[in-house]
Amino acid sequence: MLLVDTYLDKSAIQGIGVFAKNHIPQGTLIWKLDSRFDRRIPVDTYESQTGPVKSYLDRYSYPDRRDPGFIVFEADDARYMNHDDDPNCDVSVPEETYALRDIAPGEELTCSYHHFFEEGFDFLGDRHL
Repeated sequence: MLLVDTYLDKSAIQGIGVFAKNHIPQGTLIWKLDSRFDRRIPVDTYESQTGPVKSYLDRYSYPDRRDPGFIVFEADDARYMNHDDDPNCDVSVPEETYALRDIAPGEELTCSYHHFFEEGFDFLGDRHL
């Protein structure tokens, strides 16, 4: 779950993005997996889906780096965080996200999707788990 105040808005990167409402100092814990809300979905459950549900999971979920038998679906707006080759958020720890530098109010929160996919990134539906 996001631990800082954010809002959604049009992104210059792609579609919708997550933006900081307030100044976020470097090193701040921005997001932490919370099993009470965030979902770890078994891969076989994910693969059995079709239509709009499957399309949504394809777009907004990612492989669980701790256990390849699951995907992660974030319950809050963190799922709208876009990729940047020079991100301001560190997602290298599977269950936590930290500010890599000071983030200004109104600045889009970004991360590197390369941490989620070993051979480059794409949407989950384009991958074979």
